[in-house]
Amino acid sequence: MAISIALIILLGLFGGYLFSLLKLPGLVGMLLMGVLTGPYILNLISPEMMTVSGDFRKIALIVILLRAGFELRRDTLNRVGRAALIMSAVPAVFEIVGVMLVAPRLLGMTYLEAALLGAILGAVSPAVVVPLMIDFMDRSRGTKKGIPTLILGASSLDDVFVIVLFTVFLGMIGVAEVNPWAKLAEIPLSIILGIGAGLIPGYLLYRLFTRFDWRPPKRTIMVVGTAILLTWVEQTLEHRVPIASLLGVMAIGFVILEKSEAIAHIISQKLKKLWVFAELLLFVLVGAQVNIQVAWKAGLAGIVVIATGLLFRSIGTYISLFGTDFTVKEKLFCVVAYIPKATVQAAIGAVPLSAGVASGEVILAVAVLSILLTAPIGAVGIMVLGERILDQGERSPYLFKELRENMGLPRVGERIRSKKFDTIWKVIEEKETWIELPHTAGIVKQDTQLVPAIFLRYWMEDTSHGPGTGKTLSYRYSRMDHPFDRDWEILYDW
Repeated sequence: MAISIALIILLGLFGGYLFSLLKLPGLVGMLLMGVLTGPYILNLISPEMMTVSGDFRKIALIVILLRAGFELRRDTLNRVGRAALIMSAVPAVFEIVGVMLVAPRLLGMTYLEAALLGAILGAVSPAVVVPLMIDFMDRSRGTKKGIPTLILGASSLDDVFVIVLFTVFLGMIGVAEVNPWAKLAEIPLSIILGIGAGLIPGYLLYRLFTRFDWRPPKRTIMVVGTAILLTWVEQTLEHRVPIASLLGVMAIGFVILEKSEAIAHIISQKLKKLWVFAELLLFVLVGAQVNIQVAWKAGLAGIVVIATGLLFRSIGTYISLFGTDFTVKEKLFCVVAYIPKATVQAAIGAVPLSAGVASGEVILAVAVLSILLTAPIGAVGIMVLGERILDQGERSPYLFKELRENMGLPRVGERIRSKKFDTIWKVIEEKETWIELPHTAGIVKQDTQLVPAIFLRYWMEDTSHGPGTGKTLSYRYSRMDHPFDRDWEILYDW
């Protein structure tokens, strides 16, 4: 299995780099490398690795959903909450209807089996969508109207909705005894319990982090471990109590951000570095799940069914955005962002076949084909349209975040040490502001160019003086100044 991990890392990096040279999303290259090296083509990944593939993919998905949670702000959620709720259900219902209209005739299945197929196809892939939305948020693309946040929230709720519908349709076929009304009632219940299950440990972690001054890597590991434990609770109680644990994972980050922005940003920085490895695992292993031979069996009829479903889905997505202040182009971006399929289709595509559904093999073939078609096309569409359509304000608050990360700056309340004098100080104040770039000799400056700067004030710790007395120092940090770690280092208790 160690060799398989090495191959995933090296070939995943190569595929991502190759596609980035082509100005395409690197995750598409990782996906295709997974398809190529998986058990259905070159068979380079060991059976042991494929056995634990689901766990690795879940952990990687948890990492990116935690990052999403640490980017969710209350004001932005309030602004897009209604649209996110509508988008979590309406597009999927439209897609199911579209599949039901054509699948019985083209694929020779019953209407109920077509509804089951539609429920599988109706799930947008958080594995593809969330990393791209996080990237836009990091670069302040579309954040003025909260478009990435809208798609983040809606895509997570969408998965809960369609998986419940899938269970209902599977029960109606007669494979399992299911009360459809009870199952539908589980949708709001699982959402509420999932969010609640994340808010509680999130608050406890916040209290723990404010009481003990642990190093950021240890804080990050604790957050990831708690999130994994939350998904285990969902799995353990799935037949008794419905819990949307992935929403809970995002809620952990949300509550820490609400309570302490400083701690949240420190953990988010570490998660960003962890994501480099988690991304390789996620997309290569998702690609390795794709059986190219099975997808081939779906043929042209399968492509028509998928395309019809996407057409109906796009109409549903556009309708869901009525009442928002989005432009036509921004609505078009949301439509494209809701296209990619991968995670859910790989997870449940084979369930009807193993459950004995008559059209199970056809359903699996179409599900696999949908991954091959929509994941690359959707990812490319999101990147291309996002760069052209989503706004990017000159004075974006995310530029301060980028500056803080590049400079490695501490937060208020953290202790630091002077490398030159070996003295201990504490950060007691910070201020974010915009400063003008200085004139360059011989160059006439046409327009005033502003860059972000962060002012920090330090207080020398002295047991003989209380807070508010004693020596203080103030420093400015911008792209024109020396980095923080040239003269200082951050201290932690553990």
